Amino acid sequence: MTAPHPLVARARRLAEDLLAPQAEQVDQGEVPAGHLAEIRRSGLLGLHAPKEYGGAAASSAVVRETAEILAGACCSTWFVQTQHHTPVLTLARSEGPVRERLLGRLATGELLSGVAYAHLRAYPRTPVRATRERGGWRFDGTVPWYTGWGLNDVMLLAGVTEADEALFAFAEARPQPGMRPSAPMRLAALSAARTVSLELDGLWLPEEAVALRTPYEQWAATDRERTANTNPAVFGVTGTALTLLDEDTAAPFRARLTALRGEAYALADHPAPHGRHARRPALRTQAYELMRAVTTAAVVAGGGRSMLLTNRAQRLAREALFLMVQGQTHASRTAHLAALAG
Repeated sequence: MTAPHPLVARARRLAEDLLAPQAEQVDQGEVPAGHLAEIRRSGLLGLHAPKEYGGAAASSAVVRETAEILAGACCSTWFVQTQHHTPVLTLARSEGPVRERLLGRLATGELLSGVAYAHLRAYPRTPVRATRERGGWRFDGTVPWYTGWGLNDVMLLAGVTEADEALFAFAEARPQPGMRPSAPMRLAALSAARTVSLELDGLWLPEEAVALRTPYEQWAATDRERTANTNPAVFGVTGTALTLLDEDTAAPFRARLTALRGEAYALADHPAPHGRHARRPALRTQAYELMRAVTTAAVVAGGGRSMLLTNRAQRLAREALFLMVQGQTHASRTAHLAALAG
């Protein structure tokens, strides 16, 4: 039997020893800085980073397995740390000076980053505008969702330029002139991840903070391809909910999970995924439906106890609702609604 990748083994130890035992408590409060300190020390924040910057340059299989493990243990903690990986990937592909300034520090966990770019998917509406000013960029508008406020060190902020480009730049994740956070939102699930909205009124960032500037349609095409795949967190939450069922009840669900996961990951890794675009969102929708069925079954199996906010089945069911809309695009919403309508 082949030994697991070291980062997979570390993720499993974190999940079993720290994250899962405290998940219900975290769900009713906020992600502890201590959880994130352990993730920083584990090397997991460097999964995507090049080795020459202190990262692991891990395979897609390792990245997915660690995501399943962390999300299945404590979805709130997973959600805070998963924001970090997009900034790392963006810097790894950047040619600007910000790469040398930040990539090594993000790869080693010295810094933790969040992201503020989901609003780009509202285009042609432009909730955040980026305009040239004083040799840098001025940001104005509203970031409706920013996760990890008070936990992250930096953020990757996106806006749309007058030339309809998507522009991504790094800023410190703290109140500052031109950026005002809301109070942390109370959400049906993952309130612990400290999500706020950000009001931007003349936030200025220097040109050296820019990590990516590209035509909007070029960014959007890449984003559509990425979001067509099934989020490994869905399989992680589903797998944990299965452990709350007796074997007879769990067996048919487990068989469906194995088949769906296998096909979804095979398509994600296919060398020509564009020709299989229709199948990938269909699998994503099927994975949602399996997650909903399994977490509902866990609630039913738990009976009245499942209505306690401290109950694991109820937490997983709420996390499942969250994952159904997290990273949602117009295409994924349309496909999911069509499937629900039969």
